[in-house]
Amino acid sequence: MAPTRDVAVVSYASWTSPAELQRNEVEMLMPVVAEAVADSGLPREEIGFTVSGSCDYLIGAPFSFVSALDAVGAWPPIRESHVEMDAAWALYEAWIQIQKGSVDSALVYGFGKASPGDPSEIFTLQLDPYTVGPLWPDTISVAALQARAWMDRTGGTEHDLVEVGARSLRNWAWANGVDLEPDAVDELLAQPTIASPLRPGDVAPDTDGCAAIVLAAGDLAKELAAKRELRPAWITGIDHRIEPQALGFRDLSVSTSTALAALTAGVGDGPVDVAELHTQFSHEELILREALGLEDGANVNPSGGPLQANPPMAAGLIRIGEAAARVMDGEAGRAIAHASSGPCLQQNLVCVLEGEDA
Repeated sequence: MAPTRDVAVVSYASWTSPAELQRNEVEMLMPVVAEAVADSGLPREEIGFTVSGSCDYLIGAPFSFVSALDAVGAWPPIRESHVEMDAAWALYEAWIQIQKGSVDSALVYGFGKASPGDPSEIFTLQLDPYTVGPLWPDTISVAALQARAWMDRTGGTEHDLVEVGARSLRNWAWANGVDLEPDAVDELLAQPTIASPLRPGDVAPDTDGCAAIVLAAGDLAKELAAKRELRPAWITGIDHRIEPQALGFRDLSVSTSTALAALTAGVGDGPVDVAELHTQFSHEELILREALGLEDGANVNPSGGPLQANPPMAAGLIRIGEAAARVMDGEAGRAIAHASSGPCLQQNLVCVLEGEDA
């Protein structure tokens, strides 16, 4: 959807860990939300709308998002909402609220802990409950079917998949100032498959984490960004689409919904400097590159992407935050972010961010 009102990301914060065993979700969220709000320069009580993304199945309790509000502060009373999925969709809801003119700013956050359970089994509950779900396949096995479908259609090889994982590891090391061991990538290439054709390096790791973003409209966004000597990351287009739940009803080797969302969001209207893609498996990047029309030389997932850290219900929002951060600091003039939910890229959201004055 093209915006009718200028809206920008003005701050972003995130935190991830392979397993957070000491703190609960609220304790994880508090410093991240506090950082995003403080960095925005907007007093908490002046933020017009608050919306979150999470999943009760991960926490094992209904309405878990209510307790998470302790990390935000619900007094004085706030306007609040929640989506039971990745917080990238919470950001879409916040964007809509600002487009309507009902508020001028919003706080968006998402959180999830993979460590208490087995996400590969938990997310089997997303599958078609009549024909596929009762077989109880884990998510890696289902993704392997898609990887094989892509290879069959394109003639791609397992080496193509592994190269994505290897580049993701190199990008993560570069972004975090980590020196890789000389044989780190070779070890990745030598891993045995766990669900053919996928190796461990092709699969996003279980991760605990959270993220928060503050959005602001028009002159308010410019004012807040100027205080930090940054530029706003304007959302010039955003859209999301969904495909059939049943795996046999669609061609798994392509992502039609991503292509449609990209068309509506205006991805093709200009060059793309940076793309942060919600690729939970290496083959998904190859499918998404095609759907988004990205050239082979595009800078994809310079942060390392979900193949290095994949907190459930926050990884998609992190993609928007990482893309926005590179626009705000001037590293990228135009960036796209992608978020996904459901098996085999079932639901996809595409967001275009630009640094020029709106």
